[in-house]
Amino acid sequence: MKFQGSDSYIATDDLRIAVNAAITLERPLLVKGEPGTGKTELARQVANALGLSLLEWNIKSTTKAQQGLYEYDAVSRLRDSQLGDARVHDVANYIRPGKLWQAFTADERLVLLIDEIDKADIEFPNDLLQELDKMEFHVYETGETIRARHRPVVIITSNNEKELPDAFLRRCFFHYIRFPDTETMRQIVEVHFPGIKQALLTTALTQFYQIREQSGLKKKPSTSEVLDWLKLLLAEDLTPEDLQRSGADALPKLHGALLKNEQDVHLFERLAFMARRQQR
Repeated sequence: MKFQGSDSYIATDDLRIAVNAAITLERPLLVKGEPGTGKTELARQVANALGLSLLEWNIKSTTKAQQGLYEYDAVSRLRDSQLGDARVHDVANYIRPGKLWQAFTADERLVLLIDEIDKADIEFPNDLLQELDKMEFHVYETGETIRARHRPVVIITSNNEKELPDAFLRRCFFHYIRFPDTETMRQIVEVHFPGIKQALLTTALTQFYQIREQSGLKKKPSTSEVLDWLKLLLAEDLTPEDLQRSGADALPKLHGALLKNEQDVHLFERLAFMARRQQR
C-alpha cells in the first residue's frame, strides 16, 4: 500500500515519503503547514489513491477528546425513564459512537482525518494518546472494549497555531508542508487550469510571490487563494498587460482574492502612494 500522489494533487517527493513512512510505521501522520497548503486535501487524496473510505473529524475549539470515542446521552435516558420507555433498561441505546469508534469498527480499513487538532484545548491531544497508540478504548457504561478491526490510516493536520504536547508528538510521524516554489506552483495551477496561457501565468505568479515576500504583510496569501485569484483572472479574460500595476507596489487586480484584511490592503495602498510620489 503505497501513496504515489495523483493526477489531481501534486505531492512532492518528501510528502510521499512521509505518507508511506507513517503507513509503514502504523503511526499517525501529523501534517503542519500554512493554511491553504493542502493539508486537508492530502487526506482525501490519500484515501482516493489507496482506494479507502475517508472519515473526517473536524476539530473545533469546543471539541473534547471523549466525543471522538463516544457520548453517553444521560438526558435522553432520564426522559425515557419518566415516560416508561423500555429502552432505558439497555444503556447501549444511549451510547453515541464517535469518529474513532466508527473508524475502529469499520468493516474495512479507512483513512481517518483529524482536522486542525490545534484548535482544541491543549489537553486534547494527550487525551487521545492511549486510543491512537493501542487502537482500543473502554466503554465504562457498558463494560465493553472497542478494538480496531483494521488499523486506520490516521492523518492529523495542524495550522501550527498552538504547540502540541511532546508525548503526543513522539507518537506521530511528522511532516511540514513547505510553501510551494514557483515550479511546483506551476504544476499545481496546471492541474486546476489545464492549458492556461503561460504568459498570463508567469505574470500572475510573479506578482503573487512579490506580494508574499512583501515585508509587513499580516497574512500571506496561500495556495488556495492564488487559485481563486487565477480563476477570477480567467473569468474576466484578463491579459498579462491588464495585470500591469501603475506603481511598483500598487494593489493587484482583484486583490480581494489575495489580501484578506484591511491592514494589508492599506499597506499596499501606502506603498503605491509612495511609489507615485517618487515618480513625480
